[in-house]
Amino acid sequence: MAPSQAQNLPVAETATSAATSQAAPQTAAQPATASRPHPVTLAAAQQGVLSCSGRINQVVNALGVTDKSGVALMLPPLQQDQRLAPLALEMPTTLGSSAYISATFAPNQANGCGASYDAVLYWPKSCDEVTQQSYAALKLLGRLKKDIVMLDGGASIKVFLLPAGTGGCISIKREVLF
Repeated sequence: MAPSQAQNLPVAETATSAATSQAAPQTAAQPATASRPHPVTLAAAQQGVLSCSGRINQVVNALGVTDKSGVALMLPPLQQDQRLAPLALEMPTTLGSSAYISATFAPNQANGCGASYDAVLYWPKSCDEVTQQSYAALKLLGRLKKDIVMLDGGASIKVFLLPAGTGGCISIKREVLF
């Protein structure tokens, strides 16, 4: 199953970036194309993450990671290809703000490399407005407990809406790639 192209996140589309160290983002010289691995994929592979290269490439391309994005690889010091490989991303949005995306890749799964991501975005409007304007196609499941509304996008996608401040809303889109 392919990631859903950052569905319903107002993420800006531009060229490509990668982190070549575990903490500091760095701009790539050229954007990725269909025939070349994404710079984030190359950076992870250079640091020993090989078995999840295809999945990393799939996710960062589907999310639209660009040279306008900040990327931090958070790799373990040893056995990088045998452990979780997390990424933290800052992506500009068409709202003029940034989205935070956390993606995790797990090697040696039944599907080769499991992956999931959470995309977090602040909306300067109520959660009811966000639901109606940006997530109308999703099914309302109700409240997670008290404040957080849960929307259903199928077996692999859920969106959680959390009221923020006076009249704002934080959306957390969770997608699991089975």
